[in-house]
Amino acid sequence: MPDSRPALPARSVLRGSLFAALAALALPTHAETPASDARWVSDSLSTYVRSGPTDGHRIVGNLKSGQKVTLLTTQGNYSQIRGESGDQVWILSSDLQTVPAPVERVPQLEAQVSELSGQLKTIDDSWKNRVQGMQETLDSRKSLVDELQARNTALTEQLDDSQSSLRDAQARLGDENKQVMMRYMVYGGSIAGAGLLVGLILPALTRGRKRNDRWF
Repeated sequence: MPDSRPALPARSVLRGSLFAALAALALPTHAETPASDARWVSDSLSTYVRSGPTDGHRIVGNLKSGQKVTLLTTQGNYSQIRGESGDQVWILSSDLQTVPAPVERVPQLEAQVSELSGQLKTIDDSWKNRVQGMQETLDSRKSLVDELQARNTALTEQLDDSQSSLRDAQARLGDENKQVMMRYMVYGGSIAGAGLLVGLILPALTRGRKRNDRWF
């Protein structure tokens, strides 16, 4: 028999894979590596940008969380970036990250969830079909077993009837043999008696005839 340890159902394995994939996509350190100059503003509400690479430079605007920018250069604690509008500004390097913001990863997560859900449904349907097929096979075999048991019961009854008939026939044959023996004995006795009687009568008749012959 195969290993008696219980195997993890395929659905549980797929669910584990789904959760692992979601966790992997949710963690920035495990996300796919972007191009070397691609950056995203970190997950804060907004980040100020300056005209130069120090805190003394004036603030010239802000960027929204998750906005994609292009890294141009780095100087000290600041990085020069180019936004989608084409403006070149400076931002704290700590406010940048090398992975997309969650808002950009949501479609990817949704696509992967949809794909894994489809795989889960396929496996679920496959297991249902297999279980149904196994149940049908089990029902068919049970029906065959019931039929064979019924046939065995009928044959057993026929055998009992045949054995009973054989015993009755043997009993009748024994009685007939006894009757035949009795008849043989009666016939034999009758023949023996007749022979004895003839043996007694013939000598008497012969002696009487001889005496009559002498008189003449």
